[in-house]
Amino acid sequence: MAQGTASKTSRPPKTDLYDRTYAGIESDGARGPGDDARVLWRIIRLTLRYRARLAVAVAATVVAAVFQLTIPHLLGEAVDGALSLLKGGAPNREAAREALTTAALLLVGASVLRGTFTLIHNYCGESIGHMLAYHLRLQFYDKLQQLSFSFHDRMHSGELITRGMLDLEGVRAFMNTGFLRVFLLAVLVGAGAWLMLSIDLVLGALALSFVPYVVWRSASARLRLRRLWFALQDRMGVLGRIMDENLTGIRVVRAFAAEPHEMARYARASDEAMALADERIRTRVSSTTGMTLAYFISMGLVLWFGGMRVMDGRMTVGTLTEFLAFMTILQLPVRQLGLVINSYARASTCGARLFSVLDLEPAVRDAPGAKPLALTDGVLRFEDVSFGYDGEGAPPVLRGVSFEVRRGRSLGIVGPPGSGKSTVAHLIPRYYDVTGGRITIDGQDIRDVTLASLREAVGVLSQDPFLFTASLENNIAYGDPWADDDTIREAAETAQISGFVAGLPEGLRTLVGERGVSLSGGQKQRIAIARSALLAPAILVLDDSTAAIDAGTERQIRQALAERAANAATVVISHRLAALRHADEIVFLEDGRVVERGTHRTLVAEGGRYAELYRLQSLDAETVGDAEPARAEGGAE
Repeated sequence: MAQGTASKTSRPPKTDLYDRTYAGIESDGARGPGDDARVLWRIIRLTLRYRARLAVAVAATVVAAVFQLTIPHLLGEAVDGALSLLKGGAPNREAAREALTTAALLLVGASVLRGTFTLIHNYCGESIGHMLAYHLRLQFYDKLQQLSFSFHDRMHSGELITRGMLDLEGVRAFMNTGFLRVFLLAVLVGAGAWLMLSIDLVLGALALSFVPYVVWRSASARLRLRRLWFALQDRMGVLGRIMDENLTGIRVVRAFAAEPHEMARYARASDEAMALADERIRTRVSSTTGMTLAYFISMGLVLWFGGMRVMDGRMTVGTLTEFLAFMTILQLPVRQLGLVINSYARASTCGARLFSVLDLEPAVRDAPGAKPLALTDGVLRFEDVSFGYDGEGAPPVLRGVSFEVRRGRSLGIVGPPGSGKSTVAHLIPRYYDVTGGRITIDGQDIRDVTLASLREAVGVLSQDPFLFTASLENNIAYGDPWADDDTIREAAETAQISGFVAGLPEGLRTLVGERGVSLSGGQKQRIAIARSALLAPAILVLDDSTAAIDAGTERQIRQALAERAANAATVVISHRLAALRHADEIVFLEDGRVVERGTHRTLVAEGGRYAELYRLQSLDAETVGDAEPARAEGGAE
């Protein structure tokens, strides 16, 4: 045994889920700068709904920049004034002291006002970012509710959660650290450059000599950061998918003692994300370092050239001080430019990923001029229906399927695995559109009626029902939150759950765990049955909905449903013929085609595929029945 274990752990796994599932994820990193500009412009346009706050932020930015740019001039005037007064000797020292005090007070006042308007700028920027994120979050969630099942079949929930949270955060942060910040930096650099050039053209040119290098370095860093952000967000999506799968399938992981393998999967994806994050940091830091070095070289040139002019008497000490103060102000844009570039690259990446979902249109939606479903006789009809899950040209799952079931009658559907039984259940409420033929209810093509009215008329019960993290009564009344207690209890009795509910401390108000984890499979199925029974739909579809329920309870539920759904057209899909034998008609599906149809009695008499399946299930039942007495005898001994 130990040897087998050793050989199992020493060899690599035959299939690596991470490599097969996630390594080939499509990336949007091939987008060009023009696409980035369109994404950023779209984000900015979305902020125009907050015009008043945006106007206040822009105005505060300009005023803060103006006060900041007055500081160098005040410094220069103070230095020149003090020096000129001090040259006059002792009598002028008091005047010099007063002049310095006045200049200091002006500097403090300008700094306080600058700080105040910077605070307004930051508050408005952050609030606009959060309001934008709020509306985008609602739009994104609403879009996920609208998109068709074909989209959700392709996209993993972990990836969508990543886009709805991490990508949204990238767009939110852009408003203050990107858009408004670059506006502030542009005002500081533009106005500062004009002031310096107007004071001294040569010295101003030296002071601005670092700008071309900064522009070039910023452009190259932005392109690299954009690529890295796309790759990093993709990896974060992979991490979300792996964690979501692991938590959802934690029982399978534990059952196969696969914790080390799952940890290795997650660690590998984390390593890739960490490597990308590290490369992104290196890119930003190296570009910022290079730009800072260029800035200090320019500042050194200004100090040397300006000092020479002061010594030659062609420039005052105050003017040189003013230039150096302007250079100090320009240090802020240089230091923050790396953050701004990173914010722009991140926002263009995250925005593109968000908008790629927001711009999608549901494959299944109301047709122009769609009308509410008008129920009369409650007749459901499949007319030569064909369907493939990937649309036109895909291998068909159903081929020319036709049948009819009307109010008060039931249709049973049976067939081997993969024959298309569950696909029939998915097509009736129009989760997908047929690729051939049509489905009608009372003569109305379901593609011509509104989805809301169609799904209100159709109740679908699946083999693996989903329960929300809520009380039992809230799960039962999910389709009708206003249902009263008596209606909920009647639905519970129909599903035969009153017995186990009575044993719970809080009865129907008992909370169930995530996805109903605290309940057995049969209990979850019965709650789902109660949920559909409460709505009394005109068409009831039972897709193996009693597979986890014992035969006795299933019989009781079937009888209760027959009474409660007496006015419904019922489609029963099951692999257990006991659930179908009382159906008014049974169709046998094989390879997506109807190969047999009739009642239970006639199909058994015909000796076809249905009769063969019936014989096998009968033999299984007899074998189990014979084994019970033998087991009892063995126990007696």
